[in-house]
Amino acid sequence: MTPVHFSFSSAFILGLMGLTFHRTHLLSALLCLEGMMLSLFIALALWALQFETTGFSAAPMLLLAFSACEASAGLALLVATARTHGTDRLQNLNLLQC
Repeated sequence: MTPVHFSFSSAFILGLMGLTFHRTHLLSALLCLEGMMLSLFIALALWALQFETTGFSAAPMLLLAFSACEASAGLALLVATARTHGTDRLQNLNLLQC
């Protein structure tokens, strides 16, 4: 495994570990998701450049568009949660109480 592949895979694993182990605030969970998406974007872009095919060149931009949609939906949920519950702590959220 090359150092570049190791750095992107370790960045993804660190984001995944941060998402699973440090789930106190919704904002920290969203930041971990964005870190994972950023590492996936850079890895996919380098993979497309490495193979030098035109078919894979649109895949990183598509992933970036989905990442932007995910970020905007996450921030909208964060604002709605902060307005209704007064905090973004994940322990205060209960899906059974609407």
